[in-house]
Amino acid sequence: MTSAAERVASALRQAGIDAHILEFPQGTRTAREAAAAVGTTTAQIVKSLVFLADGRPVLVLGSGANRVDQAKLAAVTGSARVEKASAEVVRDVTGFAIGGVPPVGHLRRLPVYLDRDLMAFDIVYAAAGTPNAVFPIAPESLAQLTAATVADLREEA
Repeated sequence: MTSAAERVASALRQAGIDAHILEFPQGTRTAREAAAAVGTTTAQIVKSLVFLADGRPVLVLGSGANRVDQAKLAAVTGSARVEKASAEVVRDVTGFAIGGVPPVGHLRRLPVYLDRDLMAFDIVYAAAGTPNAVFPIAPESLAQLTAATVADLREEA
């Protein structure tokens, strides 16, 4: 296991969560790749995305099947402006590169917003720190673990 995945495993253990990190040689960088590797739908894949809400970094845990509606995110964060964070900002605040950003184990504690569509599943799969590792977790446990605000963040088609 790489040091990034070990950091995630350690953060999960410290939180009392016995999650089994799954590593795949073919990669899990995108929701589609992760779903194919795990054998599930993209809707059950958790995308960990960093946005800037009035310049402050926030973490969105979105369903892999959905795009995040930035206006909805602005409303739930009480922000006038929301924009996607750059790859550099993502690495600076989380300590992880895009494509492997997990929901836990970050360098800085971020406010977390969880796409309520994830709550429809018994198990979801989140990145485990690298572009080829994920871990299964119940969405209720994920929300509790990250102290997430569960909200409707899905962009309507």
